[in-house]
Amino acid sequence: MATTDSGDEHAHATADREIAISRVIGAPRPLVFEAFTRVRHLSRWWGPEGFTTTTRSFEFRVGGVWDFVMHGPDGTDYQEWITWREILAPERIALLHGESRDDPNAFESVLTFEPAGERTRIVMRTVFPTRELRDEAVEKYHAVEGGEQTLRHLAAYVAELTRGGTAGNETAPKGAED
Repeated sequence: MATTDSGDEHAHATADREIAISRVIGAPRPLVFEAFTRVRHLSRWWGPEGFTTTTRSFEFRVGGVWDFVMHGPDGTDYQEWITWREILAPERIALLHGESRDDPNAFESVLTFEPAGERTRIVMRTVFPTRELRDEAVEKYHAVEGGEQTLRHLAAYVAELTRGGTAGNETAPKGAED
């Protein structure tokens, strides 16, 4: 007889709608968390290969929003909207990500930042409203590869910061809070 009070039931219920990506990054957890939560950093590494990001507004707080455009290498612009749902620095971020505030196909992501000695293991779990939306993200938009590339960009950016590079000396876009 199965029990219904374990977290395993929830994980099983979402397994066909989920994408999970992780990476160990060679930097301490507070720095990795900061690189993920400050617009001056995000604009330097966010997105898959060949993409750039333009932030329209950014407010990192529970209920705050990151409104941005991702510019694809083929010139396509992708409107993006993230609402921060939970912030537990430097351990966890939960967010809702869609094309706009009222996107019915928005997906939920939870990022955990786990200490691994002097390094940090970041785990990004994304749950889509339906299996079909997850499958479309994987097949049409290459979400797994794009997520892995994005975390690789984060790792490279943080490595530059730890070497004393100039990456952290950028200023935030106009109108964006940091």
